[in-house]
Amino acid sequence: MAAACVRLMTLKPIIHGTSSSTFLRPTSLKFRAYSTALMSPPSTAIFYQDHGPPDTVTKVVEMPPVEIKANDVCVKMLAAPINPSDINRIQGVYPVRPPVPAVGGYEGVGEVHSVGSAVNGLSPGDLVMASPPSPGTWQTHVVKDKSLWHIIDKGTPVEYAATVTINPLTALRMIEDYVDLKSGDAIVQNGATSMVGQCVIQLAKLRGIHTINIIRDRTGSDEAKEKLTKLGADEVYTESQLDVKNVKSLLGNVPEPALGFNCVGGNAASLVLKFLRQGGTMVTYGGMSKKPITVSTTAFIFKELSLKGFWLQKWISSDKTDECRKMTDYLLGLIREGKLKYDMELTPFNEFHTALDKSLGKLGSQPKQVIKF
Repeated sequence: MAAACVRLMTLKPIIHGTSSSTFLRPTSLKFRAYSTALMSPPSTAIFYQDHGPPDTVTKVVEMPPVEIKANDVCVKMLAAPINPSDINRIQGVYPVRPPVPAVGGYEGVGEVHSVGSAVNGLSPGDLVMASPPSPGTWQTHVVKDKSLWHIIDKGTPVEYAATVTINPLTALRMIEDYVDLKSGDAIVQNGATSMVGQCVIQLAKLRGIHTINIIRDRTGSDEAKEKLTKLGADEVYTESQLDVKNVKSLLGNVPEPALGFNCVGGNAASLVLKFLRQGGTMVTYGGMSKKPITVSTTAFIFKELSLKGFWLQKWISSDKTDECRKMTDYLLGLIREGKLKYDMELTPFNEFHTALDKSLGKLGSQPKQVIKF
């Protein structure tokens, strides 16, 4: 809805003090005035006119008020993450993306500001999350149909409510959807320090499932191993440590894994395959190295390995809103109980482009960036 308003305005840049951010103020508006309509407050948003490099095409824009229709809810956003898929949407390479011009962001949490005349079950002050996720969460006020908001416990830390739907839910679905795992079984994964990887370790531990975790060789790998072990990881190896003829000789008392997760590709994916037991399954949910997965003929013929792919967007789009909300409620319950945690960094909204640079890898390895409004 907000994006539709942007198409109807001319934007004029203004500079605030010594800030390096450029703000845009509408100089002429061409929308119909409603003297009795309920309107949202003006909003400040991260806006992009065209697809391209996120650090060059995104601007901080002042948006005009939006009409709040009968079934709409206006939410004052509190926090929203910068996910890799958000970056890919701005670049124009993600399979599902809003038409441009658009406001960035896809996941987030906020407080109900006002509701339309036909809305029941939601009231000003309620804590709500975008569920299922939908475009346009990188702005101070968001107006969407009531069906796109899910009320949650006010005791939930906002940074977790803002980030629970994509990465933790991916971890949960992959654990539950591909292999009938039982207590005592094992999972092997690369990208173990990622948010998904951290969640896999903890969710598996709660089920009595062992995890074998592969991380990159880099400065700080010893600290990363220690952190993952504290989360419940059984084994943590760098890729170079697995440069041996028989990786399974390293397992000790951990059983050969039936299930593997790959978010890297290339050699890191090959290492996951080497660990899998006869008839095991590797699920790919990302490709951070941008290198292909190479599988030996032996793995297919003699080990009968299966290769699957997981895309949360497709799963959520399969009319599973109620199931999605039940699972996010379950995950948020674990978070409130202190049984699920992961690394994040909260960044003020007025420092968005610094957080974006961190998300783009310009400042080295960084935790998940979460914008706080």
